[in-house]
Formats: sequence, C-alpha cells, structure tokens
Amino acid sequence: MALCNERERELVIRLIRDDESAFCELYALYKNRLSYFTLKYVKSAEFAEDVYQDAFTAIWQTRRFINPDTPFSTYLYTIVRNRILNLLREMNTETHFKEQVLAQVVDYDDDTQSQIEENDLRGIISEAMSKLTDRQREVFDMSRNKEMSHKEIAAALNISVNTVQEHISAALKSLQGYLTQHYGAYSGLILVLFCLR
Repeated sequence: MALCNERERELVIRLIRDDESAFCELYALYKNRLSYFTLKYVKSAEFAEDVYQDAFTAIWQTRRFINPDTPFSTYLYTIVRNRILNLLREMNTETHFKEQVLAQVVDYDDDTQSQIEENDLRGIISEAMSKLTDRQREVFDMSRNKEMSHKEIAAALNISVNTVQEHISAALKSLQGYLTQHYGAYSGLILVLFCLR
C-alpha cells in the first residue's frame, strides 16, 4: 500500500508540473472505481462518464494547487461527490425550470411546449454554439454528442488531452455566458440539460 501511495504521489507531483502522461495515468487509475461510484447515484453511464470527465477537467485546471502530501483519492472523491450532488440538484429542479419557462407563455398547450423546446431553445443553443471557434465546436461535439472520451478525441485530432480539456472548458464557459443573457439564473441548468441529453 505504501508503495502504491508513493507511486501516486509521484504522479501527482508530475501532474503539478504539467506532465500530461501523469494526468492520463491518474485518469485511467481511478476511472473504473469512480465511474462505478458515480453510477450508483446518477443511474446513467453517460452521466457518470460526464461527471468523471468534468472532475478531471477541474483536476487539470487546479493542478498547481494540489498538495502532493495529502491523499489524491480524498481530493478527487470530494470533487466527484460535489459534482454528483450538483447534478442531482439540477435534475430535481428540471421540472420546476420547465414550469417557469412555460409560465411566461400565454395559452400554451402540448404543441406550444414542443415548439418552445424544439425551436426557441434549439435556436438559442445554435446561436451559442456559433460563437465558439471551429476547434472548440468540433471538440465539444465529439465529447458531448459522439460521446468520445478526452483521450479518444486527442488521438483523433492529434492533439494533447490537455488541449482537449482546455477546448471543452472554454466552450462551456462561452456557452454559459451566452445562455445567461437569455435565461439568467437558469443558464447553468440549460447547459447541463443540453450537454447531458
């Protein structure tokens, strides 16, 4: 166990120094156990994969602040747990969100609701996507729509996993900023629903 912990500490130190191979090794090391852990709560393999990828996006972005002398597993599990809790809260408020949107429409029925969801929301999302760079849009599409892992995207586009992470992070930030202009406080939920469907 001590040897295992020492190996993990070495990987974390390399990660802090921007070593992408260490990042990939840590990603692979925890993927099965944390995906299973997440799956118990979100009941969806797709959601579990997104939670895990988002957690490691945060790991990469905050790597300089990681303490190599504290257990990496504790730090990672905390991030994953918080993302699970946030996702469950957002899923629980999905119905409330739809009611809020529809409450702003006069004389709506099932056809009107369908039109709102298919036209207005898709239109806003399409406009938001058009604000991304070509590469951001390509990487985001491969991750969210084609359900490719970050490593698969990196291999397909001949770029680093770090670059994939940065494109996805930038895309999400841009999308949320655009959606905030139209949906205010609900922009985060809209983005989650869009990314996870």
